[in-house]
Amino acid sequence: MVLEGQDRLVDWGLRDIRENKERATLEKIGALVRLYRPSVLVLEDVDDPSSRRGPRIGKTVRQVVNLATQVRVGVQPVSAAKVRGVFARHGAENKHEITGVIVARFPELAPHRPPRRRLWMSEDQRQAVFDAVAMAIAELSKP
Repeated sequence: MVLEGQDRLVDWGLRDIRENKERATLEKIGALVRLYRPSVLVLEDVDDPSSRRGPRIGKTVRQVVNLATQVRVGVQPVSAAKVRGVFARHGAENKHEITGVIVARFPELAPHRPPRRRLWMSEDQRQAVFDAVAMAIAELSKP
């Protein structure tokens, strides 16, 4: 997901990576960084105690941080707790409500909004786009 300023969504989407996930992820992120030349990458803070990410994802995120450092792109880790806190101010207490706040801000995402998740359902893969936007909004929000 690429934002220009706080309110212009430039690009978003999902990439399906099946083999050599770590290497392929780094290659795709590297290509996107070269294409968009961002001033900052906002990433999930995998070292935060509220993070539920496993060791493999933590390692990949750290490799992305190294890649960003090499190409002189800033990195801003954002905790899940910060995301929840920012959206709680908007009355959004769960992922479905957070996606509603995001769709209100970026109507172009409305057709991609996942349905409300039930206990027996796996998380819709499109939720990853909304999670990324939520982290960016949380980082751009005033404390």
